[in-house]
Amino acid sequence: MRVLALIPGEIGDQIALFPTFDKLKELYPHAQIEVVVEPASIPAYRVSKSVTRTIKFDYQGNNSLADWTNFLGIIRDREYEIVLTLDSRWISGFFLWLAGIPRRIGFAGTPVHPFLTDSVPSPSEGYRPHQYYTLLSSLGIIPPCPELSISIPAKDVEWAKNEQQRLGINGTGYVLLYDYSHSPTVDHPVSTYPIENWQAIVEDFQKRQPALPIVLLNDDHNRGWIQSLVQANPNGLKVNNPGDTGKIAALVAGASLLLSVDSLPLQFGVATQIFTLALLGKTNPAVILPPSNRLIALQSPHADLKELSPDTVLAKVWGG
Repeated sequence: MRVLALIPGEIGDQIALFPTFDKLKELYPHAQIEVVVEPASIPAYRVSKSVTRTIKFDYQGNNSLADWTNFLGIIRDREYEIVLTLDSRWISGFFLWLAGIPRRIGFAGTPVHPFLTDSVPSPSEGYRPHQYYTLLSSLGIIPPCPELSISIPAKDVEWAKNEQQRLGINGTGYVLLYDYSHSPTVDHPVSTYPIENWQAIVEDFQKRQPALPIVLLNDDHNRGWIQSLVQANPNGLKVNNPGDTGKIAALVAGASLLLSVDSLPLQFGVATQIFTLALLGKTNPAVILPPSNRLIALQSPHADLKELSPDTVLAKVWGG
C-alpha cells in the first residue's frame, strides 16, 4: 500500500504527525508512507520511524502552472492508494483528484472541500498529534493514538557521546537550556524568556548543584541568547551546536533535564521522555504537550512570558 501525506508548515507540524504515521506502519507493516513537505521541513524526517520518502514542494511559493503540473506528474507516477492532506486549498485537492488517488482524506472546512472523498470533522482543541490522528477515523482506525516517539540515527547517538566527552560531561548528566535569540535583529514569532531570568536560573543551578554541567543548545535561531549568557558566565556554561535534527534529538535524549520555550527541542524532550520544563507564553500547553509526570508546563500570567518569574521555574525544578 502506498500512502501520501501533504503537510504544509514547519518542522513542528511534521513532528505532530509522527504518531499517525507510526500507527499506519504498525497496522500495515509493508506500507510505503511518503510525504510532501516544504524544503525547510524535510530535516524532520531524519528522526521518523515510519516515513519512507520525502518529496519537496514549496507550499508558500508563487507556484506556476508548470510547478503544479510537475507536482501532478510526480504523484501520479507513484500510484498512491490513500492521501492524507492538511492542505485545505482547492487547487491541491484538484491535483490529487487528477492524480487518481482513490481515497483523499482531509479535515472538513468552510467551504466544503470538493475534491475529498472523506471529510473528517476538524478538532477545535486538544493535543495536536491527537487532532491529526483523527484523520485515520476514515480508515476505521480508532484511538488510542500512539505516544510521540522518534528514531535517532545510530551515528547521531555516537556523535552525542563523543560531544559529551569533548565537553567533559560524559557520565555526569547535564541540564540542557534552549531559547530563541533576544537579539532585536532576529525576527521570530514565538516568545522568548528574559535574559535576566535565564541568568537567575543559571546562578541558582550553579549554587545548588555546582558539579552539574549546564549546556546551552545553539542553533541558527539563538546566537544572541547564547552570546548574552556566555558573556555573563564565561567559565560556567557549555555550548553545543548540533547542526541537524538527528544530533539535536541525540543531545536532548542525553540530558537529565531540559528547560525550553516552545520549540523543536521541546518536542524532542517529549519524544525521548526526559524530564522537561516548558516555559510558555501564549501557547496553550494542552496543544503541544501530552499528559505526563515527566513534562511540566509553566505558563506565564496574561500569556506574556516575561511575567513568568525565575522563582516559579526554580520551585518546579527543585520541588519536582
